[in-house]
Amino acid sequence: MENQQQKRVFLDFLDQQGYMEEIHGMIGRQDKRLMLNLNHLRTFDNELTTNFMRHPGEYLPAFEDALREVIVQQDPTLGKTVAMHEFRIGVEGNFGSHHVSPRELSAYLLNGLVCVEGIVTKCSLVRPKIIKSTQYCQVTNRYTTKDYRDNTSLNGPATGSTMPNKDQNGNPLQVEYGMSEYMDHQMISLQEMPERAPPGQLPRSIEVLLEGDLVDQCKPGDRVALSGIHRALPSKGSTTGMFATVVLGNNLRHFSKELTQGAFHEQDIANIKRLGKRPDAIDLMATSLAPSIFGHQFEKTALLLMLLGGCEKNLANGTHLRGDINILLCGDPSTAKSQLLRFVLRIAPLAISTTGRGSSGVGLTAAVTTDEETGDRRLEAGAMVLADRGVCIIDEFDKMTDADRVAIHEVMEQ
Repeated sequence: MENQQQKRVFLDFLDQQGYMEEIHGMIGRQDKRLMLNLNHLRTFDNELTTNFMRHPGEYLPAFEDALREVIVQQDPTLGKTVAMHEFRIGVEGNFGSHHVSPRELSAYLLNGLVCVEGIVTKCSLVRPKIIKSTQYCQVTNRYTTKDYRDNTSLNGPATGSTMPNKDQNGNPLQVEYGMSEYMDHQMISLQEMPERAPPGQLPRSIEVLLEGDLVDQCKPGDRVALSGIHRALPSKGSTTGMFATVVLGNNLRHFSKELTQGAFHEQDIANIKRLGKRPDAIDLMATSLAPSIFGHQFEKTALLLMLLGGCEKNLANGTHLRGDINILLCGDPSTAKSQLLRFVLRIAPLAISTTGRGSSGVGLTAAVTTDEETGDRRLEAGAMVLADRGVCIIDEFDKMTDADRVAIHEVMEQ
C-alpha cells in the first residue's frame, strides 16, 4: 500500500469514526498527540489493523502526515506558529498477543507494535536532538536547510549528524542555531515487575526511547504500560551479528493513577461490609493472616494494621501527616519472623523484599549512575523507591551498618 493510499484510508477512518471532533478538541487543549484506539481501527478495517501492528514503521508516518493535513485544514494559522513535526499519533487499546512484558520481547516482535508493562528503573537526562538545521551563506545572502534522521527515525534512512560547512559552489556556511528545529529526547529503562518474574530469575529490562511530549512523563519507581515500536539498532563495531534492541515510545500510561474499581464485585463489597460490622473483625482478620503459624496474635495484628494503613493527611498549612506504619520485629532465632514477612510479601499488592546485609543505603534509596554508551548521568531507583505506596521488607535489619541505616530514616518519615 503506497503512502498516498495509506493517507486516504486513514483520512476516511478519521471521518467515519468521529475523530474530527477529537482533533478539534486536541487543538483547543494545545495537545500534540492524538490517541488512536486500536479497537476503533479494528472495527473500521481488521486487515489494516493487522498490517499496522506488524509493520507500524510503514503506516505510522503516513497516518501522521494525514493528521497534520487535517490540523492545517482546521486551523491554517497553526502551521506558522508550531512546528508540524511535533504533532504525533499515540496508540492505545487492545494489543492482543503484542501485549508483553520485557521478558517476552522476542525476535518475532521486531519492527512490530508492542505494549510493554514494567517498572521504570532508570531515566536519562532530557537532551535536544536536531531535526532540521538552517545555514546562512554570507556570500550569496541565502538560507539553506538540511533534515536529519538517525537509526530510530521512521521517515527514511539515517542521514548522519554532520552539519554542512560549504554549499555546492564552495562558499562557507554558518549554522543558525536559533532558526534550527529540535526535539526533546530521553532514554529510560523498563524492568519486568518483580512479582511477575519467574522464581529464582532476575527481572529483565528493555531500553525505551521517548521523544517530544513523552519526555519527563515518568520517574524511577513508576509502574507504566508503554506502547511503541520494537526496533533493533546496529551495535558499533560489532561483527557477531548481535543487535541491541530498543522500544521507540509512542504512548505512556501510568498504572498507579488508575482506580482498581473492577477488582471487587457487588457480592465482595457486601461481604466486606458484613465483616466490618462484627465486633471481632480485627481478631478474625489477624488470625487469618499466616494461618499456618500458631500464636503471635499481637505481631499478626500489627502486620495487618500496617497492610491496611492509616489515614494520610495533608493539612491546609502544608503539613503532611503520614498514614503508614513502620514495624520492627525483634525476637529470638526461629520464632517465625521471616515466615511472617513472607506471608506479607505474598498478600500485599506491591511488596519488595531485600536483606540488610546485602543492601547499602544507596541500593535502598537511589543511585546516580553513568551510562556506559553515552556517558550521561542517570538516576537509578533502589528497593524503597520501587516499593513506593507498597511494602518494603528488610530482613536481617541488625546486620546493616549504621551509615546505611541513616539513609532510610528520611524515607520512613514520608
